[in-house]
Amino acid sequence: MSKIIGIDLGTTNSLVAVWQNGESKLIPNAFGEYLTPSVVSVDEDGSVYVGKTAKERLISHPNETASVFKRFMGTAKKYQLGNKKYLPEELSALVLKKLKEDAERYLGEPVEEAIISVPAYFNDMARNATKNAGVIAGLKVERIINEPSAAALACQNLNQEEDTTLLVFDFGGGTLDVSLVECFDNVIEILAVSGDNQLGGQDFDDLIGEHFIRSLQLDIADLQPETREVLRKCAEKCKRELTENPTVEMVVNCQEINGKLEISRKDIVSICAPLFERMGKPISKVLADAQITASQIAQVVLVGGSCKMPVVRQYLQHLLGRNDISTLNPDHMIAMGCGVCAGIKERSEDVKDMLLTDICPFSMGTQVINPYNQQRHLMSFIIERNSPLPISREDVYTTVHDNQQELRFHIYQGEAMYADENIELGEITVRIPPRPKGEVMCFVRFTYDINGVLEVEVRIPLTDEKKRLVIVNKELGMTQEQIDAKLKEYERIKVNPAEEEENRFVLEWGARLYAQSVGALKQEILKRLQYFEYAMAQDTYRLSKIRKYTTVFLAYVEKILGQYTGFSDEIMKDGSWYQEEDEEEKEIDALFKEWDESDEEGGSDER
Repeated sequence: MSKIIGIDLGTTNSLVAVWQNGESKLIPNAFGEYLTPSVVSVDEDGSVYVGKTAKERLISHPNETASVFKRFMGTAKKYQLGNKKYLPEELSALVLKKLKEDAERYLGEPVEEAIISVPAYFNDMARNATKNAGVIAGLKVERIINEPSAAALACQNLNQEEDTTLLVFDFGGGTLDVSLVECFDNVIEILAVSGDNQLGGQDFDDLIGEHFIRSLQLDIADLQPETREVLRKCAEKCKRELTENPTVEMVVNCQEINGKLEISRKDIVSICAPLFERMGKPISKVLADAQITASQIAQVVLVGGSCKMPVVRQYLQHLLGRNDISTLNPDHMIAMGCGVCAGIKERSEDVKDMLLTDICPFSMGTQVINPYNQQRHLMSFIIERNSPLPISREDVYTTVHDNQQELRFHIYQGEAMYADENIELGEITVRIPPRPKGEVMCFVRFTYDINGVLEVEVRIPLTDEKKRLVIVNKELGMTQEQIDAKLKEYERIKVNPAEEEENRFVLEWGARLYAQSVGALKQEILKRLQYFEYAMAQDTYRLSKIRKYTTVFLAYVEKILGQYTGFSDEIMKDGSWYQEEDEEEKEIDALFKEWDESDEEGGSDER
């Protein structure tokens, strides 16, 4: 039996782990790093780049490069890369294929199966799209795990605490999930979940960039795609530097923008106030659903790179009225949990007795006639949110008109009172014999499994007829024929061959810095890149040394273009919850910095 891998398929970065020698181990990519950017780029000749190299092409080739596509999993949105259009699951499949190849190189054997994490608040269509992405990448995906559940699994595996209640706050680059988890014996039980699939670190980057542009009295809509990517990258850099410094200077130098602006952590409180407001709502919802208070939570666990922001941690401390927030490596926790889950599925002796129970994040049901307003049907809930999985529930419905000849059930997911305000997943229609109203009964059963796949069964006792439907919205997703065709196509693609990836990355890095530079510096970058390309073609004996010198030069250029100055904080009127960080918080910031450097240098498994 080949090894099963666990994959954290993230909005910004993705990781892969495996259960090996009694522990969950992260697998490095071709650069010796654990974080692989979830970015895909397609060259004019059809070459596909995934990860670090593709990320550099966001600026130099914005029309051939895509990122943040996880936010649109399960939708009909398409990305035009060159001459082809891609669904989000097709782009995700390329990321998964890259992680699969990294794992096979690390393990020295083929990998056939993976467990993939998804945001707890992913709807049914997004979950199906994630499974399809795995299939296209050449992986068998029998198990989908919610990201906070994976984080709780990793946390419990590391700490081995008994009888404890955790609040897992999973704040990544593109999504926010909040879960309440109870741990006892070897059981990890998810009590309640909530979240926001359109809230993450990317939104902080966007608002910082917009604030910068407004300070220069420019309109972001007037900027070229290349300039917008430069702005976004500088905003992200500013956000990261604010993790270590109370105030930084954001500098943007490119063809359309040439300016700088001091931004402090207190400024972020004001600039991103709408995001903080949205951040608190899932926490309130989880506590209300579980009917517990913040004081009853034993431990708060932070997951996701966006939790490194000091203002985020301080906001959570304010909301929950506590300072004891766990500082386990937020970048790695989900992947580590996926690795534990892979060990459980392999029936590894170390973790075979661990049990993870999950819940349904949304209510699901069908529409019924509203007697007071027949233009707007009401929602009839069959499975309520936070019901434990797997679950099967049945309800009974009758005809509402004399001589009715069919019953049509629209399947919805959501919490709204009116059916049309929820997400429609599909529909199922059954023929019935004509009878007076109320005489024909219909039993409708919803079965929702541990992977978030919904099956609907409709049964008419009068005729003994049954109809079943596995919910897949074919208008939004891919048919089985399309999936099979994509699988064959992607089997022929060699994503980022390891022996070429470092060279390609240096070229794309240089191209991005070239686009940002002017004058003599621009010409010097060009000269160095041309020499490097010559070495690639003619001087392979000294290529490694020349690549090292080129990398050192580009790092120096990066520093020149992105230098900043630290200043002391100024008092602001807004954000009364914000306070200067104490010594303990400074130690936490230093720990986050240490983890970041470990990822960049490909260090040992930091757990």
